[in-house]
Amino acid sequence: MPRAGLTPQTVVREAAVLADEVGHDRLTLAALAARLGVALPSLYKHVRGVDALHQKLAVLATTEVATELTSAAAGRAGGDALRAAASALREYARRHPGRYPATQRAPAPDDPEHLAAAERAVGAIYAILRGYDLSGDAAVDATRMFRAAVHGFITLEAAGGFGLPRDIDRSFDEMVAALDTAYRNWRSR
Repeated sequence: MPRAGLTPQTVVREAAVLADEVGHDRLTLAALAARLGVALPSLYKHVRGVDALHQKLAVLATTEVATELTSAAAGRAGGDALRAAASALREYARRHPGRYPATQRAPAPDDPEHLAAAERAVGAIYAILRGYDLSGDAAVDATRMFRAAVHGFITLEAAGGFGLPRDIDRSFDEMVAALDTAYRNWRSR
């Protein structure tokens, strides 16, 4: 019999907390069952398996990131919105080191919940890019550029990959300023 109060939403929320504690790659059903105080087979009443758990975690994390990006950019435009969104994404990754990697998982075409979350997250970036008069294919390219730069920075920082004697925050600010310059000059290249 499943533990009273255990729901699919509770399972995913606890999985997110566990991922932040042990790391995304170490999130297993066995570890989650132990955390929840249930037998492993009991989890299958709430999630189909570890792949489904990781997919649900991706939906949760992507939804959270979409909210963070939207909130950060609200009431701002251009470089101010870009800096706020990039910083919000970096801070999210710091606060949620186990969830953040799940945001990189592309949604399956038959997963409307994940597709909707991803559309919200990308939509927040598109809204910022409209301030640079970027839309269509240019917005797709600029979004990929934003994601590659900011995700690359986040990943290197988390791995301890910045060993040179330079303030890391300063380097982050310079990277975002370079993105701002690139976006402002996109049409003139």
